[in-house]
Amino acid sequence: MEVSKREEEYLETMYILHKNKGVIRVKDIAKMMRVKPPSVVDALKKLSEKGLVEYEKYDRILLTDAGREIAEATYSKHLLLTQFFIDILGIPPEIAEHDACQFEHYVSEITVRRIREFAQYIQEQCPYVLKQFIKEKMAENAESR
Repeated sequence: MEVSKREEEYLETMYILHKNKGVIRVKDIAKMMRVKPPSVVDALKKLSEKGLVEYEKYDRILLTDAGREIAEATYSKHLLLTQFFIDILGIPPEIAEHDACQFEHYVSEITVRRIREFAQYIQEQCPYVLKQFIKEKMAENAESR
């Protein structure tokens, strides 16, 4: 099934809301994604037609198993990329978070797996070199502010 970047963002947002609040509401999705509630409703209708969410107007919103699977995969990529950008590349957290959010929708599973393997390898095999690299990058970040 073809799922757009924007649809992945909606599914991921709903997954995070359910995980953190236990409930998914239109107003919370709108606030988190910085969109208007009617845009959320339109997206929910499309996602419902694809069988990714259960949605009825003024009723609860639920991710289906297929929707949850996509959301979890997207969120997992997001977490991995954010940590990779921060811990391995020395990117400031707020930039790493933003970049991960963009990158997660375009990166293939093989690339995600390699990033995970590389991060683990470099942290285990070259911890001193990694610490030195991060220290230098943090100093550069501080100087450029």
